[in-house]
Amino acid sequence: MLNATTKRVLITGASGFIGGYLAEEAYKRGYEVWVAVRKNSNRSRLTQPGLHFIEIDYHSEEAVTRLANETAPTTGEPAWHYVIHNAGITKAKDAKEFVRINAEQTGRFARGLAAAAVPPELFLLMSSMGSYGPPAGAHEPLKSSQQQKPANAYGKSKLLSEREVAGSGLPYIILQPTGVYGPGDRDYLLSLQAIAKGFDFITGPKPQLLTFVHAGDVARAALFLLEQPEAQGKSYIISDGNSYTDIEYGKLAQELLQKKHVLHLRCPLGIVRIVCQIGEWWGHLTGRLSPLNKDKYTILSQRNWLCDATPLFELGFTPKYDLRSGLEETINYAKEKGLL
Repeated sequence: MLNATTKRVLITGASGFIGGYLAEEAYKRGYEVWVAVRKNSNRSRLTQPGLHFIEIDYHSEEAVTRLANETAPTTGEPAWHYVIHNAGITKAKDAKEFVRINAEQTGRFARGLAAAAVPPELFLLMSSMGSYGPPAGAHEPLKSSQQQKPANAYGKSKLLSEREVAGSGLPYIILQPTGVYGPGDRDYLLSLQAIAKGFDFITGPKPQLLTFVHAGDVARAALFLLEQPEAQGKSYIISDGNSYTDIEYGKLAQELLQKKHVLHLRCPLGIVRIVCQIGEWWGHLTGRLSPLNKDKYTILSQRNWLCDATPLFELGFTPKYDLRSGLEETINYAKEKGLL
């Protein structure tokens, strides 16, 4: 039986990397936590007592509306007071798949919730800084006031998802993380594994300006924003508030991995492009998506990934991790799991 006095939050994509952190943070804050997962999803990180597991049909607005109405505990109450929509993909076989899953399914889900007898009080979309494209200046940070011109298929699909949510009729907030890392992440783990073997592959002739955010801080920011009335209808970029270069990242990882000798190799972008094209081709051939592909090339070739998270910090949010403390935790976790 549902507790009508406790705020209920639904988290989609809960079995994913960031989703596990969202479920943990919502549980810590005392919410009644509902998690949307697929039948074959890995639920090993979703171990909090009292979690409610559900499946959602993102192909049908009517099915979403029906589920919301049937789940509502009493007449006049929403099924979930808050919804954090974290479901989506970061790799796809083509641009159409990005749009179909990240944008179109998001639109149907949001509209289905909006049509419920009692809609959610607030819908938070987990988007990406990639929905903006490169910053306006070569050394200037990206700001949320900048016109959005995404540079790759993933970023375009996230921009479309933001527009779908904004047009759904639901009260909303959009959170746009920079590069997310932390225990459980696979993408940055690849670079750590390479550095542990003595190789740090850096792209391009000039230093790449980078920003990072720990997944735990993304989760804390999402739950923090749900409780800030003035945040509704706005978008917030999130990072740890610091800036780094690619070589600083590599040398910090080398230090934390306690590797005396690492070859920090700067690869020409022409070679990186060819490798990414081969990865794209191999993915199509085998059906297994490669971490190196055309979309990834736009990320690796872009020199400036600086961003300004001041609007979020001005609301009162403070990240827990900088890159050193976050990488140290990530490396220790990977070692415990036998991944490093």
